[in-house]
Amino acid sequence: MASSWIDKNIRHIFSLPAVLFVALMVVFPLVYTGWISFHEWSMSGTTPPKWVGFDNYMYLLKDSRFWISAWHTLYYSFGAVIVEVIFGVLIAVLLNRNFAFKNVVKTLFLLPMVSTPVAIAMVWMLIYEPTVGFANYILGKIGISPQLWLTSSDTVLHSLMIIDIWEWTPMVTLIVLAGMTTLPHEPYESALVDGATRWQMFWKITIPMLVPTIIVAMLLRMIDALKTFDIIYATTQGGPGTSSETLNTYGRIYCLSTRTAAYYEEV
Repeated sequence: MASSWIDKNIRHIFSLPAVLFVALMVVFPLVYTGWISFHEWSMSGTTPPKWVGFDNYMYLLKDSRFWISAWHTLYYSFGAVIVEVIFGVLIAVLLNRNFAFKNVVKTLFLLPMVSTPVAIAMVWMLIYEPTVGFANYILGKIGISPQLWLTSSDTVLHSLMIIDIWEWTPMVTLIVLAGMTTLPHEPYESALVDGATRWQMFWKITIPMLVPTIIVAMLLRMIDALKTFDIIYATTQGGPGTSSETLNTYGRIYCLSTRTAAYYEEV
């Protein structure tokens, strides 16, 4: 009887450890985070969480700084990812050709993606340094006045996007390049017989067949870009003022401190 039940449910039994692992590592943190969001609680304190209902959410909705941070997050994420996808596809097309030292070039190209974010931030702070930085040196050579890259509210967000594009375009390139290696050769052979140019084959054959791969790369990067914290915090900490403050730095620098202070003032 027991063996018969096991035979009928063997697929569920074998998948049970994976289901429990997902529930423990994904579902529980999500549920707990949702539950704790309805409480007032300082992790550094000794008092237990205090139920406040929707007060935390109402506080956010009324805070103009929250909406500015939300706009910065969307602008930063979508702007950087769109440029990364465009550059990633173009570079993947170039790297897909045969040339000398191809593997060496591909390896060097992937180095920004595996570098430590804080180290990247320190290097780019030197590049963006207003007086002796390499960025302003290049601008001076082409007749453009120096810029206050990370210290001006007009340029700071775009400067951070440049860092993100430099760091993560290789990831998009790697994904697209892997997708290009699986494309069939028959459509290209037929196009050559019909007299199609390289540009026509790229636009009419390569891009349509790469759309699923590009979508995957875009989604992966968008998920990661929306969570960006380390580069922004290490370079500007959301400044100057709140010009580069995203939802991640807002929650870390501003929201917790001010909400906790307001709570203790009420008490």
